[in-house]
Formats: sequence, C-alpha cells, structure tokens
Amino acid sequence: MTKKFLIENTKTLFYALIIAILIRSIIIQPFYIPSSSMESNLLVGDRLFVTKYSYGYSKHSFPFSPAIFKDRIFYKPPKRGDVIVFKTPADNRTDYIKRLIGLPGDIVQFIDGDIYLNGNQILKTIKSKNDIIYCGNSKIKVTTFLEKLPGGKIYTASYRNDFSYKNSDKFIVPENHFFFLGDNRDCSKDSRYLTEVGYVHKDNLVGKAQILFFSSDPNIGSIFKVWKWNHIMRFNRFFKKII
Repeated sequence: MTKKFLIENTKTLFYALIIAILIRSIIIQPFYIPSSSMESNLLVGDRLFVTKYSYGYSKHSFPFSPAIFKDRIFYKPPKRGDVIVFKTPADNRTDYIKRLIGLPGDIVQFIDGDIYLNGNQILKTIKSKNDIIYCGNSKIKVTTFLEKLPGGKIYTASYRNDFSYKNSDKFIVPENHFFFLGDNRDCSKDSRYLTEVGYVHKDNLVGKAQILFFSSDPNIGSIFKVWKWNHIMRFNRFFKKII
C-alpha cells in the first residue's frame, strides 16, 4: 500500500511539473523586477506576467534555453512601444525588460536630449516636474514626460533634472534586430550601450509584459513580515495592465 501510494504521488508530481513547464514555456511566465531602469512604470519589487506566445517561440522560450529550435517559429513581429523581456545579447542568459523603440531598419538618435526616429522627433509633453524616483539605491529628481511614438503609442518616460543623456551617434537597427530603451532614461543599460546590450536579435525575445499582478516595496521590508503589509504591499499596483 505504501509503495503504491509513493508511486502514484511521484507520478502526480511528475505530471504536474511537466504541465507547469509547458505553461511557463508556451503560455505565460511570471517575472520579478530587480532594477529601477523602467521607473516609474515598473518598480523594483513588481511581479508581472509575460505572455510567451506573443512573438512566437525560440530556444529562449524554454528553461535553460535548450537548442531545440534553430530560428524562431510562429514568429509575430513586436509592435513599437511594447514592453518586452529579452535575453541580453552579451550572454544570451540574463533577462532584461525594456521598451521597444526601434524596429529593423530604423535610425535612432538622441539630439539635445530628444529622441529622433528616422529623422523625426518623438513628440513629448511634460507630465510632471521634480518627481522622485530611484536609480539603483539612490533617489533622483526627474521630469516625467508623455512620449508618443509613430503609430500612436503613448507612455511615460523620465529624464534626470541634473544630468541627462543628450546626444548620440545614429543607431542604425540591423535586419532582424530591435532597439530598446528603459523608461528611466538616465538610469538604464539598454541598446544605447552597444558592448553591454546593443541591438537585440528577434530570437532573443522572451515575451511581452502584460499584467502587473503583485507588488511589494523591498526597501521597507520582506513580504514575510505580515504585520508590515500595510506599508510593504503596493496594493494599488495589483492587477494593473502594463502600458
């Protein structure tokens, strides 16, 4: 009886593990935000769901990136402005989350702190001044803008008041690659830094960030400190759609 019980439970656990891996690989996967590069849209301590089917599948859709696909299958091109999780080209292992700005063939350039896309300035209007957000463990003052991409996508982006990334060479996005920026513009390692991130190949896309389902403030304390939940939990961010 005991042996049969152990065998049946082992089978159940095995099947449950297989189902969990398939769901995580094919449908949806949770991710944790560990850095401030997307503030104030995504905060350290946010947990979000990423849909794996949004852009088709590559080896990076699966745990440990097994070499089961040569290319991407069922590929659907991402849209400009999508918030996307991808594997960094530097090691094909580390997960980053950024906003898609440049599509294959686009020319991206910073001029006097403004973003130009194919020679046209991305429109931005001031939303608020002297906001306080994080950059690593430090707090910085920023001006928050509403930016509008070609196609109509509108989102918020923050620029430091005391120093901001002003000018750059032209970034010419190669075929099958994409150019990403963090919404916390002066506290983000992204496609501007060619040796660390650079242009991201379509096979490195993991999925599209869709829903922020849980959030806690690690600067205040651990979620296991139940008696501090009224301070630790960001209840107003639960089940919030990612724009």
